Amino acid sequence: MSNTHNISPKELTFERIAKLLNEDYNLALSDESRELITKCRNYLDTKMNKSKEPVYGVNTGFGSLCNVSISSDQLEQLQENLVKSHACGSGEPVPRIIVKIMLLLKIHALSFGNSGVQLSTVERLIELYNHNVLPVIYQLGSLGASGDLAPLAHLSLPLLGEGEVYFQGEKRTTKEVYKKLGWEPIQLKSKEGLALLNGTQFMSAFGVYLSLRIFKLSKLADVTAAVSLDAFDGRIEPFHPKIQSIRPHAGQTRTAKRIRNILEGSELINRSKQHVQDPYSFRTIPQVHGASKDAINYAANVVRTEINSVTDNPTIFPDDDLIISAGNFHGQPLALALDNMAIAMAELGNIAERRTYQLLSGSRNLPAFLVAKPGLNSGFMIPQYTAASIVSQNKQLATPASVDSIESSQGQEDHVSMGANAATKAFRVLENLEKIIAIELFNAAQALEFRKPAKSSPFVENFVAQFRNYVPFIDTDQVMYNHINKSVEFLQNVNLDLPDEGIFKYPFKNDLRPLML
Repeated sequence: MSNTHNISPKELTFERIAKLLNEDYNLALSDESRELITKCRNYLDTKMNKSKEPVYGVNTGFGSLCNVSISSDQLEQLQENLVKSHACGSGEPVPRIIVKIMLLLKIHALSFGNSGVQLSTVERLIELYNHNVLPVIYQLGSLGASGDLAPLAHLSLPLLGEGEVYFQGEKRTTKEVYKKLGWEPIQLKSKEGLALLNGTQFMSAFGVYLSLRIFKLSKLADVTAAVSLDAFDGRIEPFHPKIQSIRPHAGQTRTAKRIRNILEGSELINRSKQHVQDPYSFRTIPQVHGASKDAINYAANVVRTEINSVTDNPTIFPDDDLIISAGNFHGQPLALALDNMAIAMAELGNIAERRTYQLLSGSRNLPAFLVAKPGLNSGFMIPQYTAASIVSQNKQLATPASVDSIESSQGQEDHVSMGANAATKAFRVLENLEKIIAIELFNAAQALEFRKPAKSSPFVENFVAQFRNYVPFIDTDQVMYNHINKSVEFLQNVNLDLPDEGIFKYPFKNDLRPLML
């Protein structure tokens, strides 16, 4: 029997979201949120019955049509028209796990009781979540300004019995699934379509997913960098606490300490060196990895604030007798944060590829391209090409989306955030980064074999031994792409007990991974 999470205005954390998804929680509305939602809806109905004043999106048109009055007998049709007309998404489908996060975040945002929705509307969203009826949503179409209009319209179509959904592993029409489940469409009331479509849940869901995965992947970037450092016969002095203490950026300090802990007891790192310095890709791991960590933490904090906010418009304050049309739907905070996250992730990949390149150089008593008979064998020459290609694409994807704006809605929406594009680009950067780190580890583990019988630290030796369960040592040329894929699989499956930090693992359990496709 599934556990139940009671939706309320209480803060929703990253850890809680991961737990809800991994442990197959169902959702239910708390008594507090039921009261808040009902109170707000009753207030709005009473207010509109007593007053004929125009209220944006309630008895007016939308966007540049805000000055067009809508008669009281057409208010419900107005909301249904809004959802249908705004479902204009295009491109690749959104991964289903992100759709599920979108549902969760939309339900949570409506639970604050500032949106004017019916209780039955929120309850149907919860039924969609609990039955894994996941709307088909597309990645292109949102300007990230009046909320994520097109994606959230696709999220909302099933409330009307329209659109397509994923159900029981297949894409089906909503009508077909409703018939199977015995459900009837929801009749939207005034303001509800706007409450559903205005909001940042598309950007935010990507932000949550990216945050959860990069928290883990940035640690694996450190672990893999430590393997490369020891395989390259690198020096430990740049990681000394004294160096970090005179430039005490949090990420730099944390990275240096982690590398020291990982390499504690290494015969290789502690032996005397003939070289005075290492290349920057090794010597500045604390500074580069650390700066990325700090940028990721900034972005994650923005996402955490956003997912615990009310971002639709207009916003209703029943206790203050206020209905305010404003701009909480504007995605600029997320756009800047997600662009920063993409840049930070791209830089983790950039420096990882440079370490891969150095390992292949034939220096420091390592064979060229990490095979015993280079020439006859090309060895690891071309995996580095692959990493370089991916790094180059990440540099292109890291170009900020947030510096762009295209006027829309006849000039009413004259500055937009492009945060949705920032989100989908960052998603691709993350997927690429995982492959780049996998290729570095593929090379670093190979290089470490040539240091035998000298040993690395107990931690590294154990880590590489686990890796060898997925990827063998390469004696002579063979087909390499399968080994790269297995390296990625290893990163996704490995559970590590980091020195002084405890166990970390992939943030989503195995049977959730099909939802990412």
